[in-house]
Amino acid sequence: MRRGRYEGPMQQVSTSMVGRILREIKDRGLLWEPDLRDPWAVKWAPRRPYAVRKPRDYLPVAPGDLVQVDTADIRLLPGQLYKHFTGRDVVSRCDVLDVYHRATAQAAASFLDTLLERMPFPVRAIQVDGGSEFEAACQQRGLQLFVLPPPLP
Repeated sequence: MRRGRYEGPMQQVSTSMVGRILREIKDRGLLWEPDLRDPWAVKWAPRRPYAVRKPRDYLPVAPGDLVQVDTADIRLLPGQLYKHFTGRDVVSRCDVLDVYHRATAQAAASFLDTLLERMPFPVRAIQVDGGSEFEAACQQRGLQLFVLPPPLP
């Protein structure tokens, strides 16, 4: 039986010696790194071009500086699903509410128009929790859009 260069009786080896052995074997092409990408891993969506996380130093001090927008499902009867849109100013606690059949980009744009019309002051920034349907509507109206990070499990 032929013995390799590092075969033999059990010896005590240091971490650096193990590293040198592995590097030599890798340089000779007998060892290669596995593909570290997990084929079953969740694919991340590309970054949004307009929406960003709210910076820590952005502090709303006047009405209209930051309006939080949220959606909720309403089921009145079996088979009937409505989307409840809520817009709340964080400084004045002024609310604007509306109901739509679906949470689409068109419904979001319509709610944004309603929000800007009903608020008694100009709105400068909107904060949503992952609602990408607001992105194009806010960009068209020149509003700053902040997106909350997704909840952790």
